[in-house]
Amino acid sequence: MQRRLEAVLFDLDGTLIDTAPEFLAISLRLRAEAGLPAIDTTPILQSVSDGAIGMVQTALEIDATDPSFEQWRSRFLAHYETGLGSLSQPYPGLVALIQQLGQAGISWGVVTNKLKRFAEPLMAKMPFQPAAGVVVTPDDVTHPKPDPEALLLACKVLECDPAKTLFIGDHLRDIQAGSAAGCQTIAAGYGYLAAGESAESWGADITVASSDALAQTITALIA
Repeated sequence: MQRRLEAVLFDLDGTLIDTAPEFLAISLRLRAEAGLPAIDTTPILQSVSDGAIGMVQTALEIDATDPSFEQWRSRFLAHYETGLGSLSQPYPGLVALIQQLGQAGISWGVVTNKLKRFAEPLMAKMPFQPAAGVVVTPDDVTHPKPDPEALLLACKVLECDPAKTLFIGDHLRDIQAGSAAGCQTIAAGYGYLAAGESAESWGADITVASSDALAQTITALIA
């Protein structure tokens, strides 16, 4: 990574913002509504990267083919939208990192598989300064990650060279998308990894174990 960075792009959930507290609270709420007892939330946390479908399946211990599944998924999303951002917060060190990027004249943005109706209001509630120059969601593209389309769109909006852009994510599809777009990549090993999964195996240029380590790594790159 010797090329001068022009932009830094982040995945959202599990990379830039810790949204898990909201998802876990909603999952336990659904269980209560279904008349089920509370459970250890670790398996639910490990399913966050699979979105509402994965979390509802895990929380209620039902399959997506269950006749009641769509009703429960809709309730999950309704609860999430109502309290959006109430328990979420940036990972440690990243608010300061964004400020450093702004001072260094490096653009930044978000490329997420989170729908626009959730991603944009969530970002608006976060204390990042300067604000993200772009937030690309599945609503903006034909093919979401791991396809590189969303990353290439973000680079186009920011007017930056993908080869001089860094993308950070906590899922294999993030690293695949970043690599396919020609970006430099960092695997966020502190994110919402599935059980038994290792970020080291994704083939990223760098892997970090914490958000503080991520901030230190990027700070060194722009120094």
